[in-house]
Amino acid sequence: MPRIAVAGFQHETNTFAPMQAQWADFEAADSWPGLLTRAAVVAETRGMNLPIAGFVAAAEAEGVDLAPLLWCAAEPAAHVEDAVFERVLGMMLEGLATAGPVDGLYLDLHGAMVTESHEDGEGALLARLREALGPDLPIVASLDLHANVTPAMVALTDALLIFRTYPHLDMAETGARCLTFLLDAAAGRRPAKTFRQLPFLVPLPAQYTGAEPCRGLYAAAMAEASEGATAEIALGFTAADIPDCGPAILAYAPVAEKAEAMADRILTRFLAAEPAFGTGMLSPVEAVRQAMAISAERPGRPVVIADVQDNPGAGATSDTTGLLRALVEAGAQGAMLALLDDAAIATRAHQAGVGAILEGALGGHSGADGDAPFHGRFLVERLGDGRCVFTGEMYGGSVAVLGPTAVLQVIDTPAEIRIVVGSRRSQCLDRALFTHIGLDPRAARIIVVKSTVHFRADFEPIAETVLTAAAPGVFPCRLDRIPYRRLREGLRLGPGGPPFVRPVD
Repeated sequence: MPRIAVAGFQHETNTFAPMQAQWADFEAADSWPGLLTRAAVVAETRGMNLPIAGFVAAAEAEGVDLAPLLWCAAEPAAHVEDAVFERVLGMMLEGLATAGPVDGLYLDLHGAMVTESHEDGEGALLARLREALGPDLPIVASLDLHANVTPAMVALTDALLIFRTYPHLDMAETGARCLTFLLDAAAGRRPAKTFRQLPFLVPLPAQYTGAEPCRGLYAAAMAEASEGATAEIALGFTAADIPDCGPAILAYAPVAEKAEAMADRILTRFLAAEPAFGTGMLSPVEAVRQAMAISAERPGRPVVIADVQDNPGAGATSDTTGLLRALVEAGAQGAMLALLDDAAIATRAHQAGVGAILEGALGGHSGADGDAPFHGRFLVERLGDGRCVFTGEMYGGSVAVLGPTAVLQVIDTPAEIRIVVGSRRSQCLDRALFTHIGLDPRAARIIVVKSTVHFRADFEPIAETVLTAAAPGVFPCRLDRIPYRRLREGLRLGPGGPPFVRPVD
């Protein structure tokens, strides 16, 4: 069997976020492990729903000899610092140089990385790897469903295989799918490939694959699969202000004519679906009003409100207060909110202890237009060490390290609201963000989650309904309001939206 090198370097870059991705962010363990090298790449990801774990498991089952190099990821933020990019790339190249001869390279990438100097972070990474490895060594990579696929990424790899679910339940499965294509390429059976970019952006709340039109699009893509052939769809990451932002279709087949035909069929279906990619976002006030009315009419199961524009999993700060303010002003009862990132007040809560009353400002440090700290008094109900063991389908078994955490209840108001406050950003995509500190979200009447879509996997089963709210945040989902400057000319800003015109400096 061939010898395959494996490595991973993941970052989803929100070019509008206020904080850059630094070395410490890749070293730190958050929802995923911290930076891993050599044998730890395999040992510390084994059994997780990660692409590299899926690839390794599939390769081991086939008796493939593996040379693990490095794996790292950081919470989405603004541009990856150049020094970080060069350091990670240097570690990969050093690992390849000391690994000895290999017959192929598998990469666990995101597909939407932007660095200080490279709009196409993955393209720049692949170019440097190709320069070192030569044009003939097979390279296959897995990508996130939100990848902004570029011509360079396609040209520099033998295949790019992409998640098919959002929430991303098939990350490990996607890594496993890469093995067949890499082994075929190593045996000299390299597929023909084709690439199409769509003429419009799809807002992330509309990229949910559990509903139409995405459900039908991905079903059609999977129906195209046959031996040695696959059709792949990336829906794009709209917070990356780069020319290649947006959805793309890739097709691989033994012959070029088949790949072209597959891509054309998916493209026709995708274009026809454009009007269906709506978001239906509500204002915070309207979302809370509807949630309270639904809860009164159909009690027993919580109404979930998604704070989609303050999703740290898309580079937001996870500390905006628009929905908290709306809950307080409406006098909402039985409400819970997670996760609000405010290390200062979490530390104060731990210093004061359970039962203490804190007064001051909570959150609101993002600088997002329309956002501000929430000033009030808070009862410290619970304290925790921030070790959160995920239990849901997407991340089950993984551990988030949130730092000192606290449950604060807003007082001096008729509203009844409990806020899970942490010391590190973490997307509320799992009920464990509540249960790890002793709250049962099933007992709430209203749940606010700082997440865009990932929360659906674990919260929809307990929810009466889900509402999407557009409160202030630095992950903007109303695309025609985003101050883009670098998109390609004519790209429509959302389904049926206005075409982008690059501003004159």
